Amino acid sequence: MAEYLFPAPRPASLPVIGQGLRFPVGRIFCVGRNYAAHAAEMGSEVDREAPFYFLKSSHAVRESGGILPYPPGTEDLHHEIEMVVAIGAPVFRATVNRAADAIWGYGAGLDLTRRDLQAKAKAMQRSWDLGKNFEGSAVLSALTPERDFHPANQRIHLEVNGATRQDSVISDMVWSIPEIIADLSHYYHLAAGDLIMTGTPAGVGALRPGDRVSGGITGLAPLELTIGPAE
Repeated sequence: MAEYLFPAPRPASLPVIGQGLRFPVGRIFCVGRNYAAHAAEMGSEVDREAPFYFLKSSHAVRESGGILPYPPGTEDLHHEIEMVVAIGAPVFRATVNRAADAIWGYGAGLDLTRRDLQAKAKAMQRSWDLGKNFEGSAVLSALTPERDFHPANQRIHLEVNGATRQDSVISDMVWSIPEIIADLSHYYHLAAGDLIMTGTPAGVGALRPGDRVSGGITGLAPLELTIGPAE
């Protein structure tokens, strides 16, 4: 057995509906501008030639239901509710017709964004890492196995302090789930444990300490979060 200089970190994981086992999380791939109305509200257009992506590290994972301190380095934290696809089998260079075979299950996710840092990066033509990839920036619900959920036109919504901010249907996604998996699989060897956050509908907005966030997707486990004081 290998010995380490200090204790190795425990892998991030998520609960599974109806099971005592947990889903270990590997990489988190995020699809940008996958709802046309959200792209428009951000002053952009959808690139209909191919999806584009950014990544979050596993340290970004935070389970639904807790309190997250207001993140450091920002004065403009935004919410983005998303559908999450959990990969359960290796997939590489898949066709669209075969891509869905790799799906293990589904959940709801909150892509928290330091919007001011993202905007600064965009203006300087730099990567979005500081704006998107930070501790607690991927708040995730329990996962539902694929056999128990079939994506169609289910409602996706988010409320802040009881007031609706985002309200759409997942069928409004520009790129379908099989299309996204197939495209990603031409750039990565996707593996069991990988998650894909599939983009957010219009209505994103700022969060403040004390805000209570709730939302989800019809038929999947709900998502809840409270924003705590800054550390």
